[in-house]
Amino acid sequence: MTTTETPISEGVHTLLPTVEADLQQKAKDHLWMHFTRQSVMEDGHGVPIIVKGEGHHIWDSRGRKYIDGLSGLFVVNAGHGRKRLAEVAAKQAEELAFFPLWSYAHPAAIELADRIADYAPGDLNRVFFSTGGGEAVETAFKLAKYYWKLQGRGTKHKVISRSVAYHGTPQGALAITGIPAMKEMFEPVTPGGFRVPNTNFYRAPEHGDDLNVFGQWAANRIEEMILFEGPETVAAVFLEPVQNSGGCFPPPPGYFKRVREICDQYDVLLVADEVITAFGRIGNMFASTTYGIEPDMITCAKGMTSGYSPIGATIVSEKIYEPFKHGDTAFYHGYTFGGHPVSSAVALANLDIFEEEGLNENVRENSPIFRATLEKLLDLPIVGDVRGDGYFFGIELVKDKATKETFDDDESERLLRGFMSKALFEAGLYCRADDRGDPVVQLAPPLTIGPKEFDEIESILRGVLTEAWTLI
Repeated sequence: MTTTETPISEGVHTLLPTVEADLQQKAKDHLWMHFTRQSVMEDGHGVPIIVKGEGHHIWDSRGRKYIDGLSGLFVVNAGHGRKRLAEVAAKQAEELAFFPLWSYAHPAAIELADRIADYAPGDLNRVFFSTGGGEAVETAFKLAKYYWKLQGRGTKHKVISRSVAYHGTPQGALAITGIPAMKEMFEPVTPGGFRVPNTNFYRAPEHGDDLNVFGQWAANRIEEMILFEGPETVAAVFLEPVQNSGGCFPPPPGYFKRVREICDQYDVLLVADEVITAFGRIGNMFASTTYGIEPDMITCAKGMTSGYSPIGATIVSEKIYEPFKHGDTAFYHGYTFGGHPVSSAVALANLDIFEEEGLNENVRENSPIFRATLEKLLDLPIVGDVRGDGYFFGIELVKDKATKETFDDDESERLLRGFMSKALFEAGLYCRADDRGDPVVQLAPPLTIGPKEFDEIESILRGVLTEAWTLI
């Protein structure tokens, strides 16, 4: 592709206007974007085209520079522009570009499975690879149902998850997702998914200021649902350590300890969906370690390679694996590109970077500073709550701080899509303005940044949120 020869920043080039126009036309004619209203292609403005990333910055085709405040999509944990990872990918592709894990194996997948098992808590020692998070969740769902069939308890097929939780878009994973608006157009979805309250303490006024009491209440709703449906019908509970959708709900103290007790009491598997929270996002390789969660399975993806090549995995305890160790029992499930040699090699190199540069330690050290910096925004009338953990925060927006009154659907549409998403990007910050629950701004920057970048992010947010309030 032809570009100009004048760099906007070192190694960054704008596209020639003719090239830009050609790409915009091709996108309008042929590209169907994900989770996107295609009507944006028809308004004559086109779509932002991102052409380069370096560290925690990205550049668009016109040479404009932005802070990547979402790590792409909770993915680029080690930051953009890692030549080392690109070189590892190229080297592996030269040696062995592809071979499936169907009755055969290759060194990269073997080494990566061993590495992940070392990081995983408890006896989660068995690693089943996929190519992304939705597939990892789908795998866990199918495995949970099959496991109970092998125990002679085939009626245990239902799954429980939390309100507004997102667990993926495949038909099985979609049944676990707790966002009705994302499912109604595809109904009937896979049956057996049931919802319990999430851990949004900001929206739980009946519990006052006692976070511990709220945590026990929320956990006990899982027991209530198991008993209502019948323990003999419930296979698993799927929970993110920090729920993403709705705006970063951390677990209250004691919450997961109580959930584990409930699952053990009623013979229900506990699955920690760590597609977002694994690989440093909360300050450890797995957030289950951070919060002392003892799951039967962990699903993960995104940050495993920092996005340099797609991969996902379902990590399984010895208890779940036991029926498959002997005889002719097999798990007839898999993906062509699961555990891809290139992706596996890149993941190993990415995890080396985590250890060499102390990225988990960086998150643990700086997370309190990040939180304190964002909490400065609480002096704005539009900011109701700042919550999250690690390098994973949500800022909830409200009409009235005293009453916590939120915006109705039309107001949220105008505020988030009509103004904030575009205004934040134009101000130099790529992040997410989301209203799958109450309206929030979500932040999950690369794990390499620190206090200086926190201040830059806060400054941009302050300007845009201040302007947003004048438009209400």
